Amino acid sequence: MAISTKLEMRQSQSLIMTPQLMQAIKLLQLSNLDLVAYVDAELERNPLLEKSDSDTQGAGSETDAIPDAFETDASQAGSSRDEPQSGDWMESQLETGSEAIASRLDTDLGNVFPDEPGVPASPDPAALKGGDSYKNTSSGGSSEDYNLEAFVAEEESLVHSLDEQMNLAISDPADKLIAGHLINSLDENGYLFLDLEETAEQLGIGLEKIEAVLAVLQTFEPAGVFARSLAECLKLQLIERNRFDPAMEALIDNIELLARHDFPALRKVCGVDDEDLTEMISEIRALDPKPGSVFGGGLVQPMVPDVLVRRSPDGTWLVELNTDTLPKVLVNQTYYAKVSKNARNETEKEYLTDCLQTANWLAKSLDQRAKTILKVSTEIVRQQDGFLTYGIEHLRPLNLKTIADAIGMHESTVSRVTSNKYMATPRGIYELKYFFSSAISATVDGDSHSAESVRHKIRQMIDAEDPKAILSDDTIVKNLKDDGVDIARRTVAKYREAMKIPSSVQRRREKRSMR
Repeated sequence: MAISTKLEMRQSQSLIMTPQLMQAIKLLQLSNLDLVAYVDAELERNPLLEKSDSDTQGAGSETDAIPDAFETDASQAGSSRDEPQSGDWMESQLETGSEAIASRLDTDLGNVFPDEPGVPASPDPAALKGGDSYKNTSSGGSSEDYNLEAFVAEEESLVHSLDEQMNLAISDPADKLIAGHLINSLDENGYLFLDLEETAEQLGIGLEKIEAVLAVLQTFEPAGVFARSLAECLKLQLIERNRFDPAMEALIDNIELLARHDFPALRKVCGVDDEDLTEMISEIRALDPKPGSVFGGGLVQPMVPDVLVRRSPDGTWLVELNTDTLPKVLVNQTYYAKVSKNARNETEKEYLTDCLQTANWLAKSLDQRAKTILKVSTEIVRQQDGFLTYGIEHLRPLNLKTIADAIGMHESTVSRVTSNKYMATPRGIYELKYFFSSAISATVDGDSHSAESVRHKIRQMIDAEDPKAILSDDTIVKNLKDDGVDIARRTVAKYREAMKIPSSVQRRREKRSMR
């Protein structure tokens, strides 16, 4: 077969991932916090982008009119001060200036207030009408804004509390240096996960010295700090309560038996009867396994929903976007027109054109993102109307394909929309992915059940079980089948373990100990 070259013409269709398309896909799956950070970075990078606040009138030409507006307002304010209008109670009833008040009192203001070095003049009525707020004025004449945050007490941290106790309990400078190093090595729960031998080598001191300082630090409040394990943390708290006897020591040394609720083995190890063991377990439960957490950590940011759902007067559900989470940007076309005229070379013109194109694409991508989220959320509300009206037991099984087919989008688009997005409903705030769950078939002909509603039924059964008749997985399967749910035993066990519910044997031991 001869090898030859030839020309062919072919026509085909393919999807090319342009930078603009990649940007739109990236924005679609960002959370509201990540989106704000991304837009802020673009605002710093692109000179043609402007942030649109609630009081912004517009962009471009209106931005240029700001100086003229200021001059007009200033001239109007000046004329109003020169020619007070009739009926203005500020000018007719208030005396302005210290000379007028001094003439009426027939004395100098310094004689009226001898302790004050000077009396500030009364505020200008015209300034008050203009909306100027009062400011604190000191006797020296300086003024500053009234800051309420200056009176808020600073939250005490664990490190600060331990530093104060260390300065009172330890006087030797070398011991203070060691103690400071150990304090700064604590985690947020007050545990010391540090290799003492390695630390001694780093500080160039003996291991006995560090252990002696650590023994002092372990007596600090809150009790249990500087522990290197859970058992040691509980031990320190029991020592502080004077309850660390030999039986309790045996219980702490075999804490894993308590976690498994193996009470017969614990009675044998501790050498106590059922009554004493129950009392000891109650004391253990009263201890704090995380003593450092009482000081708290960083500020907890509340979950801000992206979509708001509420019931309308006619009984339907209203779905709207939370505009507070949507960053608004404007493209300053006027500024682009001015700057592009003064471009000196092709490089500058190309840069400005690229900035304009990027700004337009960002504005369009943000608008398209908002419309897509609203469209997907509206369909989710329509599909899960039973959940919003009656509760979790009426949550329907739902998958991405059902939503995608209903709104005419691809499943991957719906998946990106539901990532890191939250919906505020009358029943609480839920992630959009919460409304998607697999289907479990019914025992008879009828609608299938969602996995989430089945998990809720399992939890309800276990919470309401009689301590004398603990429900096994087989019993739960039988009860669910009586309710019309066709489910296997291994599925019940999987759901129970996912909800961190112990087995029937462990629950029986635990509830017997609580009686």
